[in-house]
Amino acid sequence: MTLFDRIKNLSVKNGKSLQQVADELGFSSNLFYRWQKSEPKAKDVAKVADYFHVSTDYLLGRDDPEQQPVDVADKKSLLTYQGIPLSDEDRELIIRLMRGSRE
Repeated sequence: MTLFDRIKNLSVKNGKSLQQVADELGFSSNLFYRWQKSEPKAKDVAKVADYFHVSTDYLLGRDDPEQQPVDVADKKSLLTYQGIPLSDEDRELIIRLMRGSRE
């Protein structure tokens, strides 16, 4: 699957057309189609990744977030909610909730 295919699939999953995504990101209407034949700028790929809440590695075909387990207790792992990194306090709350304790 190519970068273009991943962006197209993410757009469909989010009920958006490629044109809508491009408009919302401030890109030209044909940018994603041009990426089929040329290399995108890293900052533009990062912008798309942030928009869809996926990694740039996923967009570039380097990993699949659905197959990568993440240990919430591992402070080295980057966990975010709506693009904002979770604090240590948030991590601890998640761990307590998963263990069944709200204290």
